[in-house]
Amino acid sequence: MQETLGRMYALWGRVSRIDNPAGYAQTVLVRTFLTHRRRRSATERPLGELPDRAAAGGEDPALRVALLDALGQLSPKDRAVVVLRYWEDRSIEETADAMNVSSAAVRTRSVRALAKLRERLGGSLAEYADH
Repeated sequence: MQETLGRMYALWGRVSRIDNPAGYAQTVLVRTFLTHRRRRSATERPLGELPDRAAAGGEDPALRVALLDALGQLSPKDRAVVVLRYWEDRSIEETADAMNVSSAAVRTRSVRALAKLRERLGGSLAEYADH
């Protein structure tokens, strides 16, 4: 609501000439809400207390190091595809735009990069998954 009011205030000179300013405000409100819901941070909720580090996500430092080492062995373009697609959770089209390549190139590079990661990590992922 606050963001909608701010946008309406900034554009009031133009909005006041519109036949239905309330309808325009409602459209801005809906679009602002939808934009906020699309963001990854929209699912985050503030907590009164911070959880204990060990209980927070069950992160395994050895797994993290193994994955980062395997990522470091990929070519820069393969690493970029994996990071954009799976770490930053971007779509194929967003990744293609960011890398200035086609969607097909992103799909192909993604499949090949994941195969290289599986090959480099081998059975070590199963070893970490048991923890």
